[in-house]
Amino acid sequence: MVWGDESEAVAAALEWARARTVRASDPKTTARPPEELAEEVAEEVGEVITPEGIGAQRAMQIFTEILEPATRSQDDPMNLAYIPAAPTRASVAFDEAVASANIFGGLWETGAGAIFAENQVLTWITDMLGWPRSSGGCFVSGGTAGNLSAIAAARESWRTRHGRPEGGFKLACSSTAHSSVRSAARLLDMEVVPIPVDERDHLTGAAVADALASDPSIVAVVASAGSTNAGVVDDIDDVADAAHAHGAWVHVDGAYGGAGLCAPSAQDRFRGVEKVDSFTVDPHKWLFAPYDCCALVYRNPAQALATHSQHAEYLDNAERGKQNPADLAAHLTRRTRGLPLWYSLAVHGTDRYTQAVEMSLSTARAVAAGIKERSFLRLLREPELSIVVFDRPGWDWDDYVTWSNRLARDGVILCVPTRHKGAPALRLAFVNPETKAEHVLAILDSLAGSPDEANASPKHGPAGA
Repeated sequence: MVWGDESEAVAAALEWARARTVRASDPKTTARPPEELAEEVAEEVGEVITPEGIGAQRAMQIFTEILEPATRSQDDPMNLAYIPAAPTRASVAFDEAVASANIFGGLWETGAGAIFAENQVLTWITDMLGWPRSSGGCFVSGGTAGNLSAIAAARESWRTRHGRPEGGFKLACSSTAHSSVRSAARLLDMEVVPIPVDERDHLTGAAVADALASDPSIVAVVASAGSTNAGVVDDIDDVADAAHAHGAWVHVDGAYGGAGLCAPSAQDRFRGVEKVDSFTVDPHKWLFAPYDCCALVYRNPAQALATHSQHAEYLDNAERGKQNPADLAAHLTRRTRGLPLWYSLAVHGTDRYTQAVEMSLSTARAVAAGIKERSFLRLLREPELSIVVFDRPGWDWDDYVTWSNRLARDGVILCVPTRHKGAPALRLAFVNPETKAEHVLAILDSLAGSPDEANASPKHGPAGA
């Protein structure tokens, strides 16, 4: 045997994974400079990648004591920056099972059972969208890959029907659209046509209609179902009507906010989503799955098949159709990354998912109400989903950065500055049902004084509470 007896290496890795899956996260872990990591690893063991290897125990020691602590705990209840993650323990544990099964999930021929299970999850999602059972999709790595694949299908759909527009392919979206939309357009040689939002920061059907009337080269419109910075849900119903009247494809980026479809209190925000052509939602954001996982679905998968199917001598014997994930996105090799979500849904049931999403929404509303009650804070917009944007009048960007960095370093809270309408602000993203509004508000009370007072390291609320 080339590898010899690997039982020690297997046992060491599985024991660490078992312990990590059930223990609480450490809110103080954070990134470190590469030169600092290199120095510590060199002091501990010298070279790690060597001709003869260093053995399982040493490798696990380096990972446990040096490398893993130099990462941020995304699942900590007080990690409220960017869009964090809060995977169920069941989903994290099953991700280990998926890795051990080592399933090739690109083709039905090689991964039929796993793909069948993934498709059950996709059907749950498309049912919430109000789409027919003929719809379908696949899981990709994240929203960037999902948006790229959907927009490519949109471009190809137009090309098939109308050819290349005289002015080249163009994509319309609002200024608040996710950065990956512009990245996808650049990769696909599509010009981005920015559409102004209204006073609510929404992309509207009227604005889309005006843009399409003035530029016939627009072949696709991207709307947001929960913008990353402020959680805004565009006017999907009117946007879809306006775009379809022109013959343009409508893609909805629900990477963060699409999970709100689970919650009855938020479903009205998504009116009209049953009309759109493609949709993405990242379960690793607010559907309690581990990284990395994006559900990409098409109302009519035939248009995606025509775009993404790959042909080669060694592939042409494979059965084609919407059962093949490789035919539905810009990938061929893929892991069955939808299975941890499938397992967690099967274990807990969809009612628990509804409850968990509603808890995040309730927490966001409670924190927003608490901010309005504090005279030294200003709520900048009512939360549409679970992102709260506010400021501390009189503070500037540097004040926010100093406050944010100190609390992050102390393991109290992760709340990073952003900009709202061009001005410095603070932002909280609630996706973890274990986050408590009262704990967050107790920490925000430190903003009552001057920047010097707030940054003088007083005691705050419970770290990681």
